[in-house]
Amino acid sequence: MNVLVIEDERKIAFAVRSSLEAEGFNCSVAYDGEDGLRQFKQHQPEVVVLDLELPNIDGLEVCSQIRQSKTQKDPFIVMLTARGTEVDRIIGYSTGADDYIPKPFNTKELTVRVRAVTRRASRRQQPQQNHIETPHFLIDREKREVLVEKTEDGEIEEVHLTTLEFELLFLMASRPGRVWERAELLETISGIDYAGEDRAIDTYIGRLRMKISPAKQRDRFIKTVTSVGYKFEDK
Repeated sequence: MNVLVIEDERKIAFAVRSSLEAEGFNCSVAYDGEDGLRQFKQHQPEVVVLDLELPNIDGLEVCSQIRQSKTQKDPFIVMLTARGTEVDRIIGYSTGADDYIPKPFNTKELTVRVRAVTRRASRRQQPQQNHIETPHFLIDREKREVLVEKTEDGEIEEVHLTTLEFELLFLMASRPGRVWERAELLETISGIDYAGEDRAIDTYIGRLRMKISPAKQRDRFIKTVTSVGYKFEDK
């Protein structure tokens, strides 16, 4: 599994690379945004560990360009930042980051997060359902395409989701009406136990709702089940 680390602080980059390589990952490093984009196109890694504050091109722009690039692989992006405000997290997620780790961080924690997203990648490579059709949705896993009819006039819109958002939607839409506990959703899509952090799924669901639902009816397709979690309904 190939990982690209884009981090301008060389000590941090070295520590992250050493930790990942000790776990068997193939790791390359870039020290600025411009070189990071060049190496991404050259190596097409499965995972990108991306610092937010980079010289030349900042991490948000790098993340956005990676998501817009036409490559064979759609990588998981784990964003690193010295900032810790909710606004910065929302901005990072909106540009396509799948996970977010504020500095200072433990390299073991980062390695666990990267290992988790590679497990999700492994699941996508296994034989599985690739197409879901509901009254308002067409979801194609092979094309990573989501078409949704949001309004009553029947207009079809393609929505662009991050890897994590797509996996969440595909998982829930594959079993309409099933109630998913928060911790269960996180564990299913990440491959590790997020005990004690299950409320983090609320952030992901909120972002997904904003993209797939009408502005005045955010819970139209993804319903909250009080004190439990969520379910997908499309009647």
